[in-house]
Amino acid sequence: MTKIDLPHTLADVTASWLGTALSHNGDAVEVVDLALERIGTGQAGSTYRATPSYAEPRPELPATVVVKLPAEEVSLRAGLALGYRGEVTFYGKVAPAVKVPIPYCFYYDINDEGTDFALVLSDLEPAVQGDQIGGCSEIQARNVVTALAGLHGPSWCDPVWLELPNVAMPKPGDAAAAQMTAEVAQSAVGIVLDRLGHLLSAADHDTLRASMDLVAPWLIDQSRYSLMHGDFRADNVMFNPITDTVTIVDWQTISLGLPGRDLAYFTASSLTTNARRTIEAGLVDRYHAALLRHGVTKYDRETCWHDYCIGMIQPPLISLLGCAFATPTARGDEMFVHTLKRSCAAIRDLETFKLIDSSRG
Repeated sequence: MTKIDLPHTLADVTASWLGTALSHNGDAVEVVDLALERIGTGQAGSTYRATPSYAEPRPELPATVVVKLPAEEVSLRAGLALGYRGEVTFYGKVAPAVKVPIPYCFYYDINDEGTDFALVLSDLEPAVQGDQIGGCSEIQARNVVTALAGLHGPSWCDPVWLELPNVAMPKPGDAAAAQMTAEVAQSAVGIVLDRLGHLLSAADHDTLRASMDLVAPWLIDQSRYSLMHGDFRADNVMFNPITDTVTIVDWQTISLGLPGRDLAYFTASSLTTNARRTIEAGLVDRYHAALLRHGVTKYDRETCWHDYCIGMIQPPLISLLGCAFATPTARGDEMFVHTLKRSCAAIRDLETFKLIDSSRG
């Protein structure tokens, strides 16, 4: 990877800088002009479409790329550094070892403090971001769960990943970290219900509180693990309307844990409750078959379904933490409420608590 000065702000992303970032293996790229356009609305980072003008015609060079930088508000960056490190770790150490569809990474780097980083990624246009609130179609969901298996399968129960740095959640077996996360999650329930509880049913209140009471033992579980996206929802998937292919983005929450957690988070956050009830069995079938194609063995469909049901604690956990401690926005609140309602319904439908109790017994 070419070593160049990291941009501190957008003003540092110049034609010269991008040319160097695109240069590899002694093949110098000269960019003489550069147009930048803000895309996305992420508060944790800032993303731009870059249109370079090259010094000479080079058909093998990209017409546009995406440049991802930290939050524009410099004072916020220290608090987001773990996520920045996680995403750079993903592209630098994880991406070459997995088969999940992701943007091609031309360049990545981060400073020692984790407050300045840069990624130069392939532009996925005409793909469009998924709509978590509206929900995915059945065809979209089938493609997404197949893609997810390309992350889980190649990393399935491989102890090398237990040493991966910069993960967003406690690793399997880390009891101290699991207990700390559980305590934070239990605090988050009160914060969220105080602010948005009037939009949820009494049954949802009970389900959320009971879910967070189970977080510590649930996180410690070492029965099966793989690399996880950690925030696996439609808003972090790009859908190509021409080819029907999907690409997974936003890897700041790369984690290690029960693979069914990612699958459950997707169905509960990104399908309407009626759609989930109708198609989830088929989605688990499809995901399980894809895992087998990636070389996973001694893992039957019944166990896969069990892990999916137990994994349903993931969507309320991540949603409560995000809602409680992120800066509130109108769309964010709407998204969190939808996910909390849907995941509570799923937990009750799938008898998640009973399954967790029986596993512990």
